[in-house]
Amino acid sequence: MKQLILIMFLYLIAGLSSGCEGRSGENASNSGYQKITAGQAKAIMDDGNPYILVDVRTKSEYAAQHIKGALLIPNNEIKTRAETELPDKNARILVYCRSGGRSASAARTLIGLGYTDVKDFGGIMNWPYGTIKN
Repeated sequence: MKQLILIMFLYLIAGLSSGCEGRSGENASNSGYQKITAGQAKAIMDDGNPYILVDVRTKSEYAAQHIKGALLIPNNEIKTRAETELPDKNARILVYCRSGGRSASAARTLIGLGYTDVKDFGGIMNWPYGTIKN
């Protein structure tokens, strides 16, 4: 009897464990959010396919320095401005900030709004490919 209970317990644990992994894996693969490196972002920018580059820093940070072609949507405005300024929820979106905190937050916000292909490459501090400085 003890063996039967032990087998049932192990079976239950194995079933719960694999079920959780499956759901977690699905969420991770279908979330649309990806953390990438600056090098990977640069490769995307150079591959000839459309993308939208979003700077989520403040207006003054953007004015001082930004990556060429970046659209400014400050992180604290992303919820209210995204759907107007980023109407294609399937567009390939690259997000950056100063050091990576705001870009991660903004990218997750975009995913929550239904965007499907959001890539966060962190901060402009780690961007070695040139910027526009004012």
